[in-house]
Amino acid sequence: MMLMTTTDVIPGRSYAVLGLVMGSFVNSKDFVKDIGAGLKSLVGGELKSYTRMMEESRQQALTKLESEARALGADAVIGVRFTTSAIMQGASEILATGTAIKFQ
Repeated sequence: MMLMTTTDVIPGRSYAVLGLVMGSFVNSKDFVKDIGAGLKSLVGGELKSYTRMMEESRQQALTKLESEARALGADAVIGVRFTTSAIMQGASEILATGTAIKFQ
């Protein structure tokens, strides 16, 4: 797996910046999960099926981010950030962004 970090620099290493890379993944709620989550929300607590869905979505976005960085010839990605947005009712996007770098 490629080195990915949320820091904006890697101390003690020199590198060239290759550019911005992104990985986007759009997910939607499963009808069965939605019913279960609705019932769970009545009594409170963690919606575990949604937690797992979002964990998987973040991993998919990172995989796409890494693929884009590899296509540029990157050794690592710095400044990795996640954002989430609603696309439509029942669907959301996870976007991972960062800066692809090549060690010198």
